[in-house]
Amino acid sequence: MLIDLNCDMGEGMDTDEAIFPYISSANISCGYHAGDADTMRRTVELALRHHAAIGAHPSYPDRVNFGRVDMLGRGVEPEEIGGLIVDQLIRLQAICDEFGTRLHHVKPHGALYNRAGRDAVVSALICRAIREFDASLQLYGLSGSVMKAAAEQHGLVFVNEVFADRTYQPDGSLTPRTQPDALIEDPAQCRAQVEKIVKEGKVAVMGGGEINIAAETICLHGDGGHAVEFAKMIYTLIA
Repeated sequence: MLIDLNCDMGEGMDTDEAIFPYISSANISCGYHAGDADTMRRTVELALRHHAAIGAHPSYPDRVNFGRVDMLGRGVEPEEIGGLIVDQLIRLQAICDEFGTRLHHVKPHGALYNRAGRDAVVSALICRAIREFDASLQLYGLSGSVMKAAAEQHGLVFVNEVFADRTYQPDGSLTPRTQPDALIEDPAQCRAQVEKIVKEGKVAVMGGGEINIAAETICLHGDGGHAVEFAKMIYTLIA
């Protein structure tokens, strides 16, 4: 593939198996926002079957809100973040050990990902935890965000991530899910966004205009209503 296509997996969706043939990386939920040992095991097995890189998708400990509420200062303190990350990496690596394989990357989930994208302290805490666990793990993070500098400062390989099914703000952040038009559900809009990103290195933003964006991996959300359709379409565009 010309560019990596990743998808969040093991979150309880019934489309995982149908999506796997079209992706090259899987971000597997580690039990904090979704999933458990059984789903991790099944998802690792699918990833190996389809030759997809296996990544951890750690979250705040918040199954009630699917990890989409920022818990920093509201149940989780900064000094706890490293331990939360490492615990989830240990859980998933233990499953990988059963299959004789290793983790390839880490991509924070939901509110933790969004917080890390704008908060240099949180990004540094995440990177420090990853480095101490396994410095060879790559960090998948929001393109153009402070996560890149934190990864470089901690000696980690950073992979600039862009989104096929989310809209962007003028500052390069994702439109919050609480706002209208945060999600892209029209196949034509999704296709146009991916084509512009891949061919031009640009993305349209809410309110008009466009910004430059670096893309090394494209994320497709597995819980989207058009996830399988979008996966096939993007695979055709970038394969």
